[in-house]
Amino acid sequence: MSEVKNLEPQGVWKNFHALTQVPRPSGHLEKVQQFLLDWAASRGIEAFKDGGENIVMRKPATPGMENRKTAVLQAHMDMVPQKTSDSTHDFENDPIETYVDGEWVKARGTTLGADDGIGVATIMGILEDPALEHGPLEALITADEETCMYGVNHLAADTLTGDILLNLDNETMGEFVVGSAGGVNVTATMGYKPAEAEPGDVAVRLKVTGLRGGHSGLEINENRANANKLMARLLYMAVREDEARLASWTGGNMRNAIPRESVAVVTLPEEAVDGLQELVDDCQELFAGEFRGVEEHIAVTMERTDAPEQLVPEEIQDNVLDAVMACHDGVLRNIPSMPGIVETSSNLAIVNVTPEKAEVLILARSSDEGMMDYETTMLECCFNMAGMKVEYGGRYGAWQPNFDSPIVARMAGVYKGLFGEDALVQVVHAGLECSLIGGAYPKMDMVSFGPTLRSPHTPDERCHIPSVAKFWTFMKELLRQIPEKD
Repeated sequence: MSEVKNLEPQGVWKNFHALTQVPRPSGHLEKVQQFLLDWAASRGIEAFKDGGENIVMRKPATPGMENRKTAVLQAHMDMVPQKTSDSTHDFENDPIETYVDGEWVKARGTTLGADDGIGVATIMGILEDPALEHGPLEALITADEETCMYGVNHLAADTLTGDILLNLDNETMGEFVVGSAGGVNVTATMGYKPAEAEPGDVAVRLKVTGLRGGHSGLEINENRANANKLMARLLYMAVREDEARLASWTGGNMRNAIPRESVAVVTLPEEAVDGLQELVDDCQELFAGEFRGVEEHIAVTMERTDAPEQLVPEEIQDNVLDAVMACHDGVLRNIPSMPGIVETSSNLAIVNVTPEKAEVLILARSSDEGMMDYETTMLECCFNMAGMKVEYGGRYGAWQPNFDSPIVARMAGVYKGLFGEDALVQVVHAGLECSLIGGAYPKMDMVSFGPTLRSPHTPDERCHIPSVAKFWTFMKELLRQIPEKD
């Protein structure tokens, strides 16, 4: 791990390494909040925690640059906790184990946390570097962006004084993002009395594993397999062809991550086990063929397990399977005026079924409010027909693009001057905090950008080392050229 902190630019990588040593999964941020406050205090940087659990820092302008507009450097402190099936990592207590693989920094068996640890590390590097030239700076390091955007949802309208927001949470160097999708959590639940298992039946554990998963906004358009959808197909056929009865089903663990694994326990007569094995083998071949070129490591397996005493009632089992089979997952529509950009999608993120309760969690996204309503209503109708209660939560609106942003125009000129190439001004399907910050600070000029990351929200997450050096060079010059106050 020490090789990461020795990478260039040191101002970013040593701070990123320090962050990897502090557990910070969404929902468990006490340690990283204290780390950031202690770090600021040790360097004489003004810092405090606000009412939204965000960490706010301030640094005065370089002498002679006091008349520049105040820039707010913004990133989120939490990370998505995803790991491989064989990893024993404890995200609440263990440091992330990083390593260098060619031009990439990766983690062993877990998410890396460069989303958005590399943004936080950049802010730390800027605030502690006395050689940088800049106007007045504020830092906003937000809480629980990955789950419910808690921090910016509770950001007071008088916390910040900045004129410009530089959101450091984009994943492609050379992209300046000026708009993003909104989102809403859709949760379908149903409780019931368990059924007794049939005497003499045996139990089998079914698994769908080896999928790529991914970011449910940035990578929802890549036709990656959803483990919960594949498991639903397998279970649907097992119930109808092999007399299987569902005892439990779990798949996925984060709304904003495409589920990579799904596991179910079923019971069935001993004489039907061979037929189920044939079905499993058929599904292995079927799914591998359907996703050839996208998913190269799909594994559909079964193994004997201890027989449970209770099952999901048969009618409930059938209704839940019907609903998950019918539930929309993936891209619903692209933006009509920008055909290459996803407008509306849903991610069938988490399934949790026990003999007494069924729960399905979905994240719906859209940059159009009307289509968001259509998508969520469609999902609600689907699960209502199964007798499930549907609730919404954590809705946030889209960040509507401003292609005439003055700071983006300034950034494009800086980028061209430094690198001799044009930056891409873009909108993305991911949810960014800019939409909510803009609600509290409607006059703030906002843009999102960052170095190159790949496969965030998965154990394959990686950060491109050369792009971090390029990003640091760009940030230093951009801060030097922040415009003067009007």
